Amino acid sequence: MAKARDPLERLRRIVATLPETSERLSHGAPTFWGGKRTFASFAVDHHGDGRVAIWCKLPAGAQGALVAKDPVVFFVPPYVGPSGWVGIRVDGHVDWGLVAALLEEGWRTVAPARALAALEARAAPASRPA
Repeated sequence: MAKARDPLERLRRIVATLPETSERLSHGAPTFWGGKRTFASFAVDHHGDGRVAIWCKLPAGAQGALVAKDPVVFFVPPYVGPSGWVGIRVDGHVDWGLVAALLEEGWRTVAPARALAALEARAAPASRPA
């Protein structure tokens, strides 16, 4: 049987694909920055909640829609929840493609314009001579 990947390592690999990101401890948890602003944090059993989760900043309205759609996976995290952040459980079956998409969306809410441009340039198809 294949060994399950460490969710923190998966998170780090996803974040590493985004320009101008960094990781630092904040309040004892690995926290991820886009430029000078945070967009994600990794929490293990935060104050005894029993969850292994990623807390992710998202645009207005996303939190409510995700929690309503799947309250087992998505939740309103303490402290940052009132600002629209969503908790994503990563201690069970995880759709890492969805997690990656949500992290990119969260990063886009805080990333500097030059980082956004760098990601768009990387995603644009190469020009071909006529």
